[in-house]
Amino acid sequence: MKKNDPYSALRYREFNVFLLLRFTMVFAWSMQFIVIEWVVYSLTKNPLSLGIIGLMEVIPAIGMALFAGHFVDQNEKKGMLLKCILAFSIISLGLYFLTLPSITAKHSTELILYSIYTLVFLGGLVRAFLGPTIFSLLSLIVPKKEYSNAATWSSSVWQMGAVLGPALAGFSINWIGVHGSMSFVFGCSVLSLIFLSQIGIKPILNPKIGEPIMDSLKEGVKFVYHNKTILGALSLDMVAVLFGGAVALLPIFAQDILKVGPEGFGILRAAPAVGAFITMFITAYVPLNKNAGMKLLISIFLFGVCIIVFGLSTIFWLSVFALFMSGVVDGISVVIRQTILQLKTPDSMRGRVAAVNSIFVGSSNELGAFESGLTAKLMGTVTAVVFGGSMTLLILLATGFFSPSFRNLDLQKDVEENG
Repeated sequence: MKKNDPYSALRYREFNVFLLLRFTMVFAWSMQFIVIEWVVYSLTKNPLSLGIIGLMEVIPAIGMALFAGHFVDQNEKKGMLLKCILAFSIISLGLYFLTLPSITAKHSTELILYSIYTLVFLGGLVRAFLGPTIFSLLSLIVPKKEYSNAATWSSSVWQMGAVLGPALAGFSINWIGVHGSMSFVFGCSVLSLIFLSQIGIKPILNPKIGEPIMDSLKEGVKFVYHNKTILGALSLDMVAVLFGGAVALLPIFAQDILKVGPEGFGILRAAPAVGAFITMFITAYVPLNKNAGMKLLISIFLFGVCIIVFGLSTIFWLSVFALFMSGVVDGISVVIRQTILQLKTPDSMRGRVAAVNSIFVGSSNELGAFESGLTAKLMGTVTAVVFGGSMTLLILLATGFFSPSFRNLDLQKDVEENG
């Protein structure tokens, strides 16, 4: 039996650069989102305003996702990624100026708020293209036999950036203020451009260059719909993220419930990062391909439990522990889902499948933020979090019961065939 090499994908130089690039972008984007959440809630003291931030990003992200997937499949990936990073840099620079004390002092709260919403909306347009481009570029950097290992490292790095960015945002707001935090985000976007310059131009593997856009979009949606493994994985993660979006309400928990201020907010945000960090190393040494379906179901179930515990907790360190464990199990879920997508998606379809993935999962982060903000307004913050976690458990149990084929999914054969 072939011995597992946990570092096989890391032996490719461009893949290491890719990981640095992906971490920096996810880190910057996540940090920016949390800084903006803090600013908006501080301006309005209204939970619904946190939901509106998510809604402003998710509308263009969903609306443009399929079109973005088509353009990614039709164009060279490095050039597409360059355009995405440049656009993100411009948006970050705009938010930087909006948080200048001299600007906030001269203009009304409403103008600042609506300007932030506008830039977040434009960021949603950029993100529609960013996700499919990153996903497609990965498969061009490592050979197919390394897809599973590369997906593990890439997913773990994404997870780390997605939680370390918000964690640092909490601390940086306290240390250097909102304006200083936004300048740091802009610096990260510049660093991403430097990393990108170290990756070569890749070939376009789509045999249908110039295909009519509507035919291309239909083919992408049709492929995902008929591939029950991909469809099941995307649906489950969407449910978990949509109803388990308690982290969107962390500013309320930090300021009004646990009363721990910016530093406590930073610790709460850091807790999932520590869990994800542990997951990164465990999954590199212990692959999750065998019995992947059951492992995915269990990880999402435990994620729902963690969210409920967090919602009910009035003890700061118990809340931290619940978020830490949510990071551990969510990291497992992300790794398995990304492995499924990499192994089951043809090269010519990667942009469009990633676009559908962004509709199901990526955008559900913002829909989850909106759902959490809305239910917090209607039910109260604690009730909203417990409701979200409970819905995750109910839907997960129903899926596991009614879908034995997904429950019995095993990716080991796919990995061995590609090796």
